[in-house]
Amino acid sequence: MMRLPAFDYFEPSTVEEAVGLLVAHPGAMVVAGGTDLYPNMKRRQVGPAALISLGAVPGIAGITPHEDGAVQIGALTLLRDLASSAAAPAVLAHAAGEVASPQIRNAATVGGNLCVDTRCNYINMTQEWRAAAGSCLKDGGDTCWVAPRGNECVAVSSSDLAPVAIALGASVSLIGPGGEREIPVSALLQRDGVNHLTRARDEIIVRVLVPPPNGTRASYRKLRRRGAIDFPILGVAVAVRTSEDGTLIDARIVIGAVAAAPFRASEAEAALIGRRLEPAVIEEAATLASQPVRPLDNTDLGSRYRKWMAATFVARALQDVSESPSGKRPPTTSGSSRLCSRTWPRATGLPSESRVTTACHSCCVRPW
Repeated sequence: MMRLPAFDYFEPSTVEEAVGLLVAHPGAMVVAGGTDLYPNMKRRQVGPAALISLGAVPGIAGITPHEDGAVQIGALTLLRDLASSAAAPAVLAHAAGEVASPQIRNAATVGGNLCVDTRCNYINMTQEWRAAAGSCLKDGGDTCWVAPRGNECVAVSSSDLAPVAIALGASVSLIGPGGEREIPVSALLQRDGVNHLTRARDEIIVRVLVPPPNGTRASYRKLRRRGAIDFPILGVAVAVRTSEDGTLIDARIVIGAVAAAPFRASEAEAALIGRRLEPAVIEEAATLASQPVRPLDNTDLGSRYRKWMAATFVARALQDVSESPSGKRPPTTSGSSRLCSRTWPRATGLPSESRVTTACHSCCVRPW
């Protein structure tokens, strides 16, 4: 059994008090639900000298719609509450419902999922395994075992909310010793597997602000091996706005879980402007969006498979927003895809007679 290391525990009653504790204790970390931090501590990936809990801080949980259509979401809002909220953007609620399991969503928070640590097969292991294999860059070593010739950590972002928040143009408010500031979610994350957050160590995220939709239709598609529990191994968020004649005037395509931070497929976005979401246009944009996707073999399933699925999932997400005025998928679809055992029997280990009876999920071309 893996146990937590020893640490001091503080429970401030205000955000300002929490910030003061961060300043006073340089080795401290903030904790909310702890669904990511505690397992990492048990594996000795991180070893904070102190934890500062936000659980008793009032005023940073809850979902508040504004008159102009914008929505404010407290950083301490549980994923469970976001997933069931009618006030939150439907695509953001859907992404929250795709995270892990009900038990985890009952504890995990919005701020925690936006800041969830990057993951890699060489770091998310026990301390004994890592000691035997040799420390990687994220573990304090001098070599990335995924890309030994490089000098950057390529651990991947595993947030479901981040790609959607970026696609919607959301921002976050942070409070630190210098006061409060607001930055886009896209500026909160950076493509550095070790230091994937740009916020200062003594800053705390207190809220997320989603701008008014102004006719935006959006979709989120998640690839994982199972239909629950698993982190994404590919996440695609799409948000579009159209003119009265149906041509696109704005398009955002955000790819997650293949790099240390989600990124926009700018070339594909530009190719969509001024055009309708017709099959040929969707196929062209999906191909363009997949070109900058270069996953490595550092998470579940192979990098080649995840690369292939990038175009497929972008096409599905674009098809979602082209078919539904609200941007919601039909009720028969779940939005997350699992490994197709019929196409990939060696990966699942299913006997040959099982392949014909198992539904094809992530390899079929059309949305399901």
